[in-house]
Amino acid sequence: MTTPPALLIAGHGTRDEAGAEAFRDFVRELGRRRPDLPVAGGFIELSPPPLTEAVGELVERGVRRFAAVPLMLVSAGHAKGDIPAALAREKERHPGVSYTYGRPLGPHPSLLKVLERRLDEALGGGVRTPEDRADVTVLLVGRGSTDPDANAEVHKAARLLWEGRGYAGVETAFVSLAAPDVPTGLDRCVKLGARRIVVLPYFLFTGILPDRVRQQTEGWASAHPDVEVLSADVIGPEPELIDLVMERYEEAVRGDLRMNCDTCVYRIALPGFEDKVGLPQQPHFHPDDDGDHHGHGHSHGHGHPHSHAH
Repeated sequence: MTTPPALLIAGHGTRDEAGAEAFRDFVRELGRRRPDLPVAGGFIELSPPPLTEAVGELVERGVRRFAAVPLMLVSAGHAKGDIPAALAREKERHPGVSYTYGRPLGPHPSLLKVLERRLDEALGGGVRTPEDRADVTVLLVGRGSTDPDANAEVHKAARLLWEGRGYAGVETAFVSLAAPDVPTGLDRCVKLGARRIVVLPYFLFTGILPDRVRQQTEGWASAHPDVEVLSADVIGPEPELIDLVMERYEEAVRGDLRMNCDTCVYRIALPGFEDKVGLPQQPHFHPDDDGDHHGHGHSHGHGHPHSHAH
């Protein structure tokens, strides 16, 4: 019987220890779920263990083939550049090792189901009908990116969350690098007639940026006492998330990769981003993850071209 490829989980990284430990717990739970499968996980930046250490752990366990799944909701710089560059380096570092690369997680119906559950919890729990939700406006807040394709994915998730669920509307904002920011998003909701708003962070685990979303929400709410504003929780390590990661793993193993490259700035000339077409991908960090404006002093080495061979 052929041994299946191992599973490597690649995460963003965060200076928030609770968020980093949530990732590590999630990786351990995946290993418990599939005791027949070597599982390891590492971060691109900011948190231990680094991705290189996770690959080394698999190699020490005798792994020669693995499938890497980015534990990320959208395909932005990390998923398009940093992880492929890191994996290419690891292949050079460990001759004879091969890998396939899966696609990011969202938007996916199972995650939309969890987001809906988080909204219901914020609204007081219980079974809610479209009639119950008719006066509820949702502000879905994404991480934010300089990549318009990644930001568009958050808008896609917002639209899919709105469809058929009876909310008055689902608007979009970002906590970093992209407009509108959270206060501006809340202003927009009010201009559209909202009097009851739930701010929903589009994040997998807790961390610096989800905390910032809640802080900005609370600040805006205190200045607008006439508007009811509620904060929902992050997605968290739900069973649906575990199942989806395994689905992405199976896709990668089968070679059934359906990554959307139609609006990727490294392949298509989008207005204002024409200079990015064909550029090699230089690994980078997200400037707001650590909550300050200092450099992180870490290096990922040389970049590798962003591959569309899927």
